[in-house]
Amino acid sequence: MQLPIPDQQLPIYSLEPDESGNKNFRVYHFEGTMPTESDLLLPHRKDHYLFVFMRRGGTRHWIDMIPYELKDNTAYLLRPNQIIVKEGTDELWSTGIAFTREFLSLQENASLNQLALIQDSEHPLELPLSESDVGFVEDMLTRINAEYQVRSEWQQRMLTAYLTLLFTYISRIYQAQHKNSVPSFEKQLIKTFHTRINECFHELHEVADYASLLNISAGHLSETVKTQSGKPAIKHIHERLILEAKRLLFHTGNSLKEIAFELGFSDASYFNRFFKRETGATPNEYRINTRKMYH
Repeated sequence: MQLPIPDQQLPIYSLEPDESGNKNFRVYHFEGTMPTESDLLLPHRKDHYLFVFMRRGGTRHWIDMIPYELKDNTAYLLRPNQIIVKEGTDELWSTGIAFTREFLSLQENASLNQLALIQDSEHPLELPLSESDVGFVEDMLTRINAEYQVRSEWQQRMLTAYLTLLFTYISRIYQAQHKNSVPSFEKQLIKTFHTRINECFHELHEVADYASLLNISAGHLSETVKTQSGKPAIKHIHERLILEAKRLLFHTGNSLKEIAFELGFSDASYFNRFFKRETGATPNEYRINTRKMYH
């Protein structure tokens, strides 16, 4: 696949309201729909979440430089700020639900906002569904779509209720497929730590900074994260910085100095040393080698 290399910042797509005018929630239907040609091979970000139940896939999307063959009867969840590239032109049969951070911030959506699907990771979710799971998901999507079509004072609450039930069900499947024995308190601490990293990694690079945000000691945070994840807390921070650096190096034409500044490094030479220490290659070597690989 040959990806275009833009010369400026990546476009960020906001949720476009349909005739309902809702700027924070939307239901999409693709029944044999072809992707818009202007969107193909165009790296971009979304500033919102997108849950998709793929009935019939076959095409390929790239998310943060990882290819995903869209599979039949599979649930996907894309999170804000991931870099997406649509490659294939195959027909799609799916239902999608898009919602913003503002939607999640509503008081009645507090329980939805705490689910593992939302909190666990910045990486995309790909979850194969059994026949019985497909039946449940289809039923919930039918109910959500019916409620979405009816404007009433109860619409918001009903959409929240159905979406919470759907995502709770999906979360149970997800956790069953990714079992672990982390105690709930410590698991929640790690989730919150990851959430804060995603919010603040441009400005905060030290464990002590995040410990202060979480109102615990740096030692306690470091010990808990290392015990439960097997990696030092600082490694989680560094991995998030490296992920964003790789995104910018591959998908933009920004200079190394500009990327370093965007990631909170005051000195481009220090960023260069940091990147090489973490990846084994300089930023420039990474940019050249990955572009050769994908062209």
